[in-house]
Amino acid sequence: MPQICFLAAIPNYPSGSFTVQEKDTINYGDFADFSSLPATGRIVALDPGTKRIGIAVCDENRVVCRPLAHIKRTSWKKLLVEIKAVLSEFDAKALVIGLPLESDGAESEMSTEARDWARKFSLSLSIPVFLQDERVTSYEAKSRLWKRNVELEETGRFVDSEAAAIILSDFLSYAEARAK
Repeated sequence: MPQICFLAAIPNYPSGSFTVQEKDTINYGDFADFSSLPATGRIVALDPGTKRIGIAVCDENRVVCRPLAHIKRTSWKKLLVEIKAVLSEFDAKALVIGLPLESDGAESEMSTEARDWARKFSLSLSIPVFLQDERVTSYEAKSRLWKRNVELEETGRFVDSEAAAIILSDFLSYAEARAK
């Protein structure tokens, strides 16, 4: 069953019809073993950016993904406190971090940082942490927003969390395929 991204979770979030992303993704370098992923329960995803961090969450049955308000990138301590609050609010059972690889699959400076985040979160949280290939999710997110006639100046407010919802949807599809 394809995952559906629900987009009305953020106040004033542009809504409209959209298509579910159908690109094949590969989850390079699972940080946690998939056997540690609980069968049900919400999962939170992060899209690490240089200025903002997009956040998305799925429902307990892992069918609907929705973006949440992004957070501004600050120190590791503040980030950890804010992410712990989100995980607690939604009683999340796992955390997924977007892994920004180069278009050819090579590692980048940002992917090294995402791996470092995954390591730190896995040491600081009691839930499993996963990495998900996030190549082109920001472009896909912008495309979705533009298709819903969001003004160019407004896309910056929503693109990071929209990308996090795509990352989460891709992860859920990958996890479902592995379970079969």
